[in-house]
This record gives sequence, C-alpha cells and structure tokens, in this order.
Amino acid sequence: MSEITLRTGAVHTAKVSVIPHNVQISPDGKTVLAVGMPAMTGMAGHGMGNDQAGEKTDTHASSEDGNDAKLLLIDAGQIDKTLATLPSGGHPAHVVTSEKGDRAYITNSEANQVSVVDIQHKKIIAEIPTGAFPHGLRLSPNGQELYVANVTDNNVSVINTQNLKESARIPVGKAPVQVAFTPDGAQVYVSLRDENSVAIIDTVTRQVLNRIKVGRNPIQLYTTADGSKVYVANQGSESEPDNTVSVIDVKSQSVQATVTTGMGAHGVVASSEGGFVFVTNNQDDTVSAIDTSTQEVVATYRVGPNPNGITYRSIP
Repeated sequence: MSEITLRTGAVHTAKVSVIPHNVQISPDGKTVLAVGMPAMTGMAGHGMGNDQAGEKTDTHASSEDGNDAKLLLIDAGQIDKTLATLPSGGHPAHVVTSEKGDRAYITNSEANQVSVVDIQHKKIIAEIPTGAFPHGLRLSPNGQELYVANVTDNNVSVINTQNLKESARIPVGKAPVQVAFTPDGAQVYVSLRDENSVAIIDTVTRQVLNRIKVGRNPIQLYTTADGSKVYVANQGSESEPDNTVSVIDVKSQSVQATVTTGMGAHGVVASSEGGFVFVTNNQDDTVSAIDTSTQEVVATYRVGPNPNGITYRSIP
C-alpha cells in the first residue's frame, strides 16, 4: 500500500498482509481499512488478472473457500503498522464504514452478499444477500442506506443499515461497478462499465432518471464535496487501456470536460476541501492529481504496482 504526502510529494510504500483491493479512511482519520486476499510469497511467475468488475486482482492469492481473506485496520499515520486483523467474509471487494466508524460494510463478490463487521468486537454480525457479484458500495449521507453495485445482475441493491436487510433492487444497465451519492442524498450516480455510461438514480422514486455517455469502461466515480461534479475514471480494457476521466456537471447532467491521466484510470477520490481529485492509473503504477478549477492534471505520483482503490485524509 502506498501513501502520498501531498505537501511534499513523498511516496511511502509498505508491505501489508493482503493484496489490498480497496482501502477506506475511518471517519476520525486515524485508521485505514483495507480488504483483500492473502499476499502469497515465493510464487515466481504468478501475475495479475482482472476480476469481473475489471479490477486488478492476484489470480493466485485466494484459497478455495476464501477463509484467508481479511479486513486490516492500519495506522493511518504509520502504514507499516497493522493495528488489527478482522474477518471480512470470503473474496472481499470494497469496504466502507458507518458514520461513527464502528462498523465496516464489505462486498463479498463471489458470495453475493455484504458482510457487516463489528469493529470493536472484531466479528461479522450480519451477511446480507444482494444481487450477483456485488462490488462497489457507498453509504448514504444520512447513514441510513447502502447502495451496492451488482456487476453481473445489472442492478443496484439498497440496504437498510438499521435492520441490515435489502429493501430494494434497482435495474440500472450493463455491468454496474461503483456508485456515488450527491451530498444531499437525492441522487446516486452509477458507473456502467459495459455501456460506457453513467446512470443517475432518484433515491426517492428509486428509478433511473438519465444515462450519460462517458469514456470506455468506466470503473470508479466520486462526487465533489460541493456536489457540483462527478469524476468518472475510464479504465478501458486490459489490452486497450484508456487514460481519461470524464467530468460530469451535476446540474446539466452532461460531461463538462475530459481529463487525460495515466493508462488504466481506475480509482477516484476527491479531497474534502474540494480542490483536487486523485485517480489511480493501474497500468501506469501512478496516481494523477486533478485541479478541479482547471480540470488539468497538476501532479503525477509513482506508487506501487497496479493501484486500485484510493482514499483521502486531511491533516491539519
């Protein structure tokens, strides 16, 4: 896992005990949550492949039942230090936390469910069925619902965080990979990898309002803090990678700009202050920093191999 210090541009890369498929900063900014399958050593010649969501994954790092998969709690100020190792459910994809940081919600793609982990008691307290191959997920701004992209079912699961049950399943289009709420919670944007588009869901009616054409094979996407824009990473395919980010204007529901980043544009996060968006480029082993006022790449950081997920914390 690589850490970028933006003030200096320094990059520190540390070994962790899993292949970190996705990472998420805790609400208090003290802990990084990372999920993945165990890192296998001494296996020369074993390469990287893609899962059904188009994300990089170690093709030789999984056990038959996924019991070796883990949720790591890592010290955000010292990423070489793992604070705790918790169960994640088999074959974890993405992780997000509850508002208070007391729970982790993890998609388990091959089990077609979301695992709910009680962080304090270090145990799974619920396993919630979803559509087929759940992948990206996000918590609503009020903390009451999770929206989960089900890649091979072409729909999005809505999970009630109070009773920990699925309350709806919304058809959206071909191969939804990730979701992003607007800050007011009124809409959810969904990347549709196999349609080269993004769907917009009305969270009240739970209907698709619109679809917006973007670049090739969109994977992750993220809404800026002011809710004015959604940044969409267009990864392309492994044989023909793309290197663009589509910038959607929320008011007009149209692509306002297309930013050129590195090859295999994949993970996206926006700074809490709103001035920058950061994109992992998994075929370039880099992270691009986009200035949201100019829509230009203003810095490129070389990180570890095949970067997937990305998260951000502000340091006073």
